[in-house]
Amino acid sequence: MTEATVRERPSFESIYLLLARTLSARSTCKRLQVGTVITTTDYRKVLAVGYNGNATGLHNGCDRDEAGNCGCLHSEENAVINCDAPRHTEKVVFVTHLPCVACAKRLINLGNVKRIFYGQDYRLRDSVEILRSVGIEVNKLEMAE
Repeated sequence: MTEATVRERPSFESIYLLLARTLSARSTCKRLQVGTVITTTDYRKVLAVGYNGNATGLHNGCDRDEAGNCGCLHSEENAVINCDAPRHTEKVVFVTHLPCVACAKRLINLGNVKRIFYGQDYRLRDSVEILRSVGIEVNKLEMAE
């Protein structure tokens, strides 16, 4: 193969963050659309996905118009609920936005999360210190729009 025919392969990190972004399009939240993907550390298996919105069976929309209190479940929360991998399975999390403190704690309790990659900052960055304090690596990934 010549150099002209070799194409640059996207990293698994960028592929899974793009998948999280694609999943966020399913969000029914009026304020912010967020998506989450949980994989194994070798990136060979997707363990769970989630996006923010109301609970299954309820109307597809926010309960309230109050920012930060719209009543939607967060994407990380839905991904944790959907993840049936054992606690001993090492995990990597991809989120379109930096998790809030409550979701950071949910991801800690999921067990064995090694790294979190996110695309955009959240309005508060308090979760970064919490996640790093328990040994979870937090990385922002720049993605082309």
